[in-house]
Amino acid sequence: MKTEEINGKTLETWTPEEVAQGLKDETIVLIDVRTPAEFMFESIEDALLAPMSHISKKALPAGLGKHVVLYCGSGMRSRKAAEICLSKKFEKMAHLDGGFANWKQSGQPYLGTDMSTGAPTVKTG
Repeated sequence: MKTEEINGKTLETWTPEEVAQGLKDETIVLIDVRTPAEFMFESIEDALLAPMSHISKKALPAGLGKHVVLYCGSGMRSRKAAEICLSKKFEKMAHLDGGFANWKQSGQPYLGTDMSTGAPTVKTG
């Protein structure tokens, strides 16, 4: 993971493999900051949805003893959302490097929509 300091607070950038391990170990809370439509079409399993347009420091889980990791489609919105959180009450935030596109490109599993049935199905990038 890469780290950088922003106004005395820490922004972490996690690889897809680090996020996958965090999910497996149940040491992170993964939050998708994309739109509800993007989330419903395909997403990372077990991720929560908190669209960037509605991001609020009061609505994000804190003090659970877990890292909060944000993700979006490319890593741009999740970084911006992490910076917003750092400007509020969070001392440390993380986001997925390269976003969902990088997650899929690295071969990680995700939930997609089966176009023939409309049902969610597990896919691999």
